[in-house]
This record gives sequence, structure tokens and C-alpha cells, in this order.
Amino acid sequence: MKTSEVGTNEYASYYQNYITKAGEVDLIEELEISVHRLIHFVREIPMDKFDYRYAEGKWTIKDILQHLIDAERIFSYRALRFARKDQTPLASFEEDDYAREANGGRRSIQDLLTEVAVVRQSTLSLFKSFDAETLQRIGTASNNPMSVRALGFVIIGHQNHHQQVFEERYL
Repeated sequence: MKTSEVGTNEYASYYQNYITKAGEVDLIEELEISVHRLIHFVREIPMDKFDYRYAEGKWTIKDILQHLIDAERIFSYRALRFARKDQTPLASFEEDDYAREANGGRRSIQDLLTEVAVVRQSTLSLFKSFDAETLQRIGTASNNPMSVRALGFVIIGHQNHHQQVFEERYL
């Protein structure tokens, strides 16, 4: 399953940036590889940068890692629901509220990276269980259609987006 196989009718336009940032990749391979790339990248960041904010009210690197964990869990949950043909519309989530309540800044980098890896392993196991038909199933999230496969690529692209933000604004 490649990114180019996902139609624009399978996700809200808001997610186009994440689909694009996933690149033209194989879904399962990139879910497996990209988490290692992120962990290696974060481990190379100087320790004094993890609590840095580039502007008032912006998240720290720790906050963003916690956000990636939370968002991946939510996207995977949506994928599970849609894969099981659950047609119940799913609500959106307010990322700033989640970040405020998550207390990512109180956690160690090692703890956050361990959870990133564990959550991705769970996501990977879930997506490996889907066949081609299941990946094409569509549900509703945030009042928009979303396919299972689009959610997988959004997870990848969302991670790539935030890694790019680290490079451009934090380092």
C-alpha cells in the first residue's frame, strides 16, 4: 500500500499536508522505519533543548513528543473503529487541551521515547492485521470521511511534520 493509492476523498483537506509529508512510501515499511528515524534524531538533540520554547505559548520538544504519542493513539483508535465497520461518527480532539493535561514536560526523554516506540509497535501490529479491503474502509472523524489507510499515512506524515519543526525551530 503506497501513499499515491490514497484518494483525496479518503481524508479531510486538513490532512493533505500530513499525507504529503509521508512521502511516496509503503505504509507498513514506513510505520516500521520512521519511528527508529525519529528516536535516533531525538537522541542527538542536546539535553538543554528538550525544555526550550522558541516562542511564548509554544510547546517544548517534550510536549511535542507527548503530542505525537497522544495523536498516534487517537489515529490508531480511529483506524480500529473504521476497520471494524463501526459507522459511529468520532469526535475531534483539541490538541492544546491534551498537551496541557499530559504533563509531557515532567517526563524524561527516555520515558517519552520508550512510549513512542511502544505505541508505534502497537500501531504497527494493528496495521499489519489489516488486509487490502480493510485498509480502504471509511468512517467519519471530525465530521469528515477518513479511510483506515489514510490514517496510517497521517501518522507517518504527522511525525515527519513535527521532526521538521524540531529542525527548523528548536535546533
